[in-house]
Amino acid sequence: MFPHGDSSRFWISGQMNFIEQWHGSFSSPYQGPLSLVPRGENAFSRVLTLLTGAELTDYSEVLFQLESAGGHGISGGSGLAGYTNLDVVRNPTLGSTPYVARAMLHFIVPLSKNSAEVERTPLSLYTELPQRRLEIRVGKFQLVDFFDLNSAGSDSHLQFLNFTSDNNGAYDYAADTRGYTIGALFDYEDHAWGVRFAEALMPRVANGIDLQWNLSRARSENTELEWRKGLLPHRGGVLRLLSYVNHANMGDYRIAIEQFERGQTTVPDITDHPLQTTVKYGFGANLEQSLNSSLTAFGRFGWNEGRHETFAFTEVDQAISTGVVAKGKKWRRKQDRAGIAASANALSGDHRRYLALGGKGFMLGDGGLNYRREKIFEVFYTMHLWRGVFGAFDLQHVNNPGYNRDRGPVLVPAVRLHLDL
Repeated sequence: MFPHGDSSRFWISGQMNFIEQWHGSFSSPYQGPLSLVPRGENAFSRVLTLLTGAELTDYSEVLFQLESAGGHGISGGSGLAGYTNLDVVRNPTLGSTPYVARAMLHFIVPLSKNSAEVERTPLSLYTELPQRRLEIRVGKFQLVDFFDLNSAGSDSHLQFLNFTSDNNGAYDYAADTRGYTIGALFDYEDHAWGVRFAEALMPRVANGIDLQWNLSRARSENTELEWRKGLLPHRGGVLRLLSYVNHANMGDYRIAIEQFERGQTTVPDITDHPLQTTVKYGFGANLEQSLNSSLTAFGRFGWNEGRHETFAFTEVDQAISTGVVAKGKKWRRKQDRAGIAASANALSGDHRRYLALGGKGFMLGDGGLNYRREKIFEVFYTMHLWRGVFGAFDLQHVNNPGYNRDRGPVLVPAVRLHLDL
């Protein structure tokens, strides 16, 4: 809504994102404490962000962002692995008090004399960068600010809303319940490829707000290789290959089941274990491909070992998603966007048996489980209204919500208002 020049060493801007989402009643012969509510309901969420930054030298800057997240999601943020609103904070007791979202130092180590123009953003104020360089970031950020990015499917403010349309569902990336962590990121960029590594803090407990500062007890290593070359001739594309290893106080689904079968617990309880450090690892592939000047296709595949407790993102052990996003210039609405995506989420054998016996995670718990893959189909249309004002309509169809064939399907429409200030 206001101009942001390229000449100033300072940056100040803001974003506001408002989402109203609802669903009607659906079939549900039983439900548990973390089920998607089968009666009709609606929910409103909002996220307000103040984004600031300052260039300290030609190759260093400081970035600081305040945020307030309010409202709630349908069923309080539970009942789905591919949850329908990425903006929702899954701990409603936190309220809407403003908090520090991002606070980081960003350094550039030039490794070539040749430079290229780049777009200025709140996460990087530079308008020109060496084509070969090392970028170093230290502070508070979201790992998915820099890992598993996708130009067609990563932005819940202007694109899709679902967890597994915008992210790799099997990437249990280190984060507190608001999605942020503290860490160090090293990113080497060359002409056609790049590789990045981050060491980050894990939460003390699953979906917790407090981070564990003792690295001997908990930490996360994240590595991604990026290759910028299209699969189609004369069309741009990017392939990203991801791996991560989490160390944290995670329970073991198999042990929780064994404790229940021996009569030590009344239901399987993934949190019923002494303080320990266990390891969870996973992999991902992320592809985007330009089809023509208006269409971009994307796809993701993710897998994690599925034996240890889901700790930070969502309860998915295997994920496949694909979609297409169109720019509006073909119909003379150059800032409009439209997209369609499909996701299929799955659980490991240990994880599904744990839920079937009555166990619960931090997002799922029907009290029983007739297992099937959770399948989600999503469409959106984002319309540019005026300057930095965008309105959108989104529609999601969820089969087997929470992986339960006995429940659903459910149709979830939404409207969104987004302001860039």
